[in-house]
Parts: sequence; C-alpha cells; structure tokens
Amino acid sequence: MKIIIRLLLIAAIIAILWSGIEALIKKKEGDQAAFAAAPRPISAVSVEPATLEVWQRYLPAVGSFTAAQDVMVTNEAEGKIVAIHFTSGQKVQEGDVLIQLDTSVDTAELQALAANEHLNDLQYERAKRLVAENTISKSEFDIAAARRDEAAAMTRAKDATLRKKAIRAPFTGILGIRKIDVGEYLESGSEIVSLQTIDPIYLDFGTPERFIGEVSLGLAVTATVQGYPNEKFHGTITAFEPGIDRATRNLRIRAKFSNQNNRLRSGMFAEILSTLPRTDSVITVPETAIDYTPYGNSVFIVEDDDGVLRAVRRQIETGQAREGRIVVTRGLAENESVVSVGFNKLRNGMPVQPQSASEPSAHSPE
Repeated sequence: MKIIIRLLLIAAIIAILWSGIEALIKKKEGDQAAFAAAPRPISAVSVEPATLEVWQRYLPAVGSFTAAQDVMVTNEAEGKIVAIHFTSGQKVQEGDVLIQLDTSVDTAELQALAANEHLNDLQYERAKRLVAENTISKSEFDIAAARRDEAAAMTRAKDATLRKKAIRAPFTGILGIRKIDVGEYLESGSEIVSLQTIDPIYLDFGTPERFIGEVSLGLAVTATVQGYPNEKFHGTITAFEPGIDRATRNLRIRAKFSNQNNRLRSGMFAEILSTLPRTDSVITVPETAIDYTPYGNSVFIVEDDDGVLRAVRRQIETGQAREGRIVVTRGLAENESVVSVGFNKLRNGMPVQPQSASEPSAHSPE
C-alpha cells in the first residue's frame, strides 16, 4: 500500500514539473515570435554620391636620393699628419686645405734640387757662350742643356710631391665624419673623410618599360620621404639610361631636386609620383566605403524600395587610391548613393536612415 502511495506522489510531481516546463517553452516561443514580428530599428548611416572627377595621371615609383658628387677623400702622397683643418660635417669650398702632412724632408730636398737647378742653369749659360766661340764642341753643349732640363724636371717633380702633402677638397660640398687623427701616418690611398655635394640632389628611380612613351625630359616629379611625412618635394626629370634594364625590364630615370636647406640626404628612400601629361575621368568613392574581403570588394548602395530606403550590397572593382578616395573601375555609376560610414553594421536589404556626408576633397597635386 505504501509503495502505491509513493508511486502516485512521484507521478504527481512529474506531472507538475512537466506542466511548468511546457509553460516556459510556450512563453519563450511567444517572446521570439513577438520579437520577430516587431519592427526593426532603422540604422543611421552616412551616405554620399559616387563622384565623377578628373584626376591627373601619375606614374607611381620608388627610388632613392643620390648626391650630385660623392667621393671619399684620400691622400696620394704618404706621410704623417701634422695638422687637420676641418671638422666633421663642415661645409668646405673647392681647394680648401683639409689636412697637412709633414713636409720637412721634402722641403729640404726641394731646396737641394733648386740649388742644383741653379748650378745647371749657370753651366748651360757658360756652355752657350763657349760653343758660340767654338771653344767647346756641340756635344758638350748638348750635355749641359740636358743636365739643365733634367734638374728643372726633378725640381718640378719634388715641388708637385710637396704640394700633394696638403690634401685639398676636390669640390664644394659637405664633409662627413673624419677617419684620421693628428700624428697618424697615412699610407697612400688612406681614407680621410667623405665629401658630398647635395645641392642640387638627384633622385634615381625606375619605371616599367610600358610607360616609356609617357615620360620625357622636364617632366615634373613629386617625392615624399619618411623623414618628412607631411611634405612633398618637387623636381624635374633630367636624364634616362639609354637602354632598358634586362633583369627588371625597367627604364632607369634621374630627376633633379633643389636642396638649398640640405634636408634631403643621399640614400634617402622616396615614394615618387611623376606627373604625366594626361588626365582621366574617374568615378570615386571614400575609401571608408569599401568592404575589402578575400572574395572581392563591395559597397552598400542606398536604393528606394517603395518608399523605404534600403542598403543593397554591390560588388565592385577598384583602382588607384589618392588622398582618402578610391577609383571604382566597375560596378558603380555617377551619383549613385553609397554608404560612406557604418557599412559594418548593415545586412543586405536592411532599411537605413541616411545622414549628411562630408564634401569630397580635391585631388590636384600640390
């Protein structure tokens, strides 16, 4: 009897619990149906029209600056340094003395050679008078003349060696960091200091051979460098290599830049935009409007669906980007409304509330 009562109690409890679970399930299903039936909030997005613009055609490239003149100053004559007449980083003029080597021995030898030259001059003049008087033979006169010429040549050679002991700047420019000290003995060809002329300065870069018909001497070049990220530097093309590089199939180009303040330095990496003589009419949108995916790029355009504005995804193809805007080469027409900000919260066909968009910026080169 007790077992039956227990079984009945368990069955009653199970029935009560099951009824409660069924009630919770029905309530959840009702809430979900009510949520699905409720009108969804309209997303606010920034919208602006796809714009038809005229863009100056550029030839993008990268290159590096190189000095107009660049040498490592070395010594031709050997000797011990007795004086240094420059400091590292100094600007020097052509012919300025940079270092002086010891000339004490050379000076003494030059004096001896000069005395010997004077003696041979006297002997030559005496032989000249005697041969005119037929006192000596013509061959003895020739020997005196040869000795005079030999003595003069030896004097000039020693004088040239003496002058080489003063190492001078071969051209006007800026010195680097010196590599020598007073008292050091320099063998012939020792490195002393680098010297560069960087005003003007050259920019060397390459461009694919397919653009060879679009570049010419005098073409304007705009360059940017990492050292001055917010500035643009302007120059002109002054030279080409006569042939195409067989390894890269690029045409090597040199442009000349004014550099009076010496801000551009040899070896600087530069991004280049060569201004070509042609312009293009292009459709552009803000870069913030593009959804980049591995499967292709797309934008959301705003279309009127029976009075309801909806966001519709559109696959597009893009081109060059410039100053915050990007060219759309396929998929958009002029004046189509594009979501410029906020596309990440949109789904295809979702209703939207357009807001005012910023005005497009200008894209002319500075």
